Amino acid sequence: MDERPLADSYGRVIRKVRVSVTDRCNFRCVYCMPSTPLWMPRNRILTFEEITRVVRILTRMGVVKVRLTGGEPLVRKGVEELVRGLSSISGVEQLAMTTNGFFLTEKASALKGAGLMAVTVSLPSLDRKRFERITGVDGLDRVLRGVDAALDEGFDPVKVNATIVRGLNDDEIIALAEYGAEKGIFVRFIEFMPFDSRGLWKPEFLVSWKDMLSKVKERFELMPLPREPGSTSLNYAFKDGGGVGFIASMTAPFCDDCERIRLTADGRLVPCMFGKLEFDMKPLLRGGAGDEELVSFIRTAVEKKERGVKYLLEKGEIPRHVRPMYTLGG
Repeated sequence: MDERPLADSYGRVIRKVRVSVTDRCNFRCVYCMPSTPLWMPRNRILTFEEITRVVRILTRMGVVKVRLTGGEPLVRKGVEELVRGLSSISGVEQLAMTTNGFFLTEKASALKGAGLMAVTVSLPSLDRKRFERITGVDGLDRVLRGVDAALDEGFDPVKVNATIVRGLNDDEIIALAEYGAEKGIFVRFIEFMPFDSRGLWKPEFLVSWKDMLSKVKERFELMPLPREPGSTSLNYAFKDGGGVGFIASMTAPFCDDCERIRLTADGRLVPCMFGKLEFDMKPLLRGGAGDEELVSFIRTAVEKKERGVKYLLEKGEIPRHVRPMYTLGG
């Protein structure tokens, strides 16, 4: 099999894949989900065996980090078995999951035992009523217990993600940073991106990473950390452990050394989350294609990876064609 590193036409080598295991979610976050989503038919969703096969092939081409997403990955029945299968692939150096944390208290031990290494929990608010307004679920206490369960199980790292929207939760930036300092973990603040299914995104709702950084500096002394190549986050450490990160996809995009691709729950390979291109692998997976044919398909798809949102924004273009986040996996 052709095991050359997987690279696009700009020379960016792909080292990470985000795998959406379901489009379904038990939350209805206003910046992500429609009020009444239309779920994909179950027969369109990739099986665990199909996902494992794709990841195994990707690792032979140099992919070393796998992140499971959704929708909400923990609503998929038996997801621990998928974790077990992926963790057994020799090329997987890090296996992580992004979750809303609602089921994490019940699932943390089984996930750790199956081989999951790291967990990121989405946490938009620390106020119970506001959390419910944002997510549609009175679940803040459960999510906070889920973070504690992940820490107790020894996941490394445990992170928290908070999408910040002006007028919605931007007044909680310091409180969320304080929560991270208390727990000794990184809280990453995400710029609001035009991936919401309700069409709410407007430039005036965007809080830039620099504005968020200035707000955190009002409370904390921060030590800037070197940016790892391909990282989505600009990170700063607290003096006594933990820290903050900023995912600045709209004001400081990291396109030039992007090293990730995405696999949707229904088997579409998405080279760039802001791009229009996607490549349906399911007909090959279910049509008897051999590994070499899949390798060729993946290479062709990745070679067409767009240059990135950075260059759209430089031309004054705000991408509005992007897929809803719950169908993409973040």
